[in-house]
Amino acid sequence: MIMFQDADAQLGEIASEEKTLSVIDLIFNGGTGSIVIISVLFVMLAVAMYIYFERLLAIKAASKIDKNFMNQIRDHVMSGKLEAAKILCAQTDSPVARLTEKGISRVGKPLDDINTAIENAGTLEVYKLEKNVSVLATVAGAAPMIGFLGTVIGMILAFHQMATSGGQAEMGALASGIYTAMTTTVAGLVVGIIAYVGYNHLVNRTDKVIHKMEANAVEFLDLLSEPI
Repeated sequence: MIMFQDADAQLGEIASEEKTLSVIDLIFNGGTGSIVIISVLFVMLAVAMYIYFERLLAIKAASKIDKNFMNQIRDHVMSGKLEAAKILCAQTDSPVARLTEKGISRVGKPLDDINTAIENAGTLEVYKLEKNVSVLATVAGAAPMIGFLGTVIGMILAFHQMATSGGQAEMGALASGIYTAMTTTVAGLVVGIIAYVGYNHLVNRTDKVIHKMEANAVEFLDLLSEPI
């Protein structure tokens, strides 16, 4: 009786071991098509992560503005020291400083012309901040579809195997092919979610920098409107 119990326990352990599922097995047992699609998704994830961190550092650097910057600009402009104000702007590496420098270079012209020059410079600065961010949006939309494409291909191959076998296909092998094919959808969704979250985070950070640029531009135009 004890021998039968030991045998049943061993069979149970073997069955549990056979049911163990690893990500690596799912990737490499899915056939050439699954490997290619998951490789493409991995490359897309790597590109998305690189763009995210590169843009995050750039936006973080652009958002750093000295609180005394505009006060110093105000003092220089009110004192008529426009060259000193330009030098200060040139020494400050930020979008706000570049917009202010563009406005200072137009001092003496109508406010509308100065405002237009600042807006044009602001458009260029926003373009620099949003560089390659649209790639994240593309990855967020394309990755799930690519993953689903891999699943559809896997399902087609599984049903083709069942059809060509005259209904005699082993259900174990068929089920294995189906859940392996489903891994491409999971991979696509994971990559898409990561890219989508990263894209929205960068957009929010960029909007904050744009608001700072607009606020400082308005402050500079108000400064020019003050009587000297």
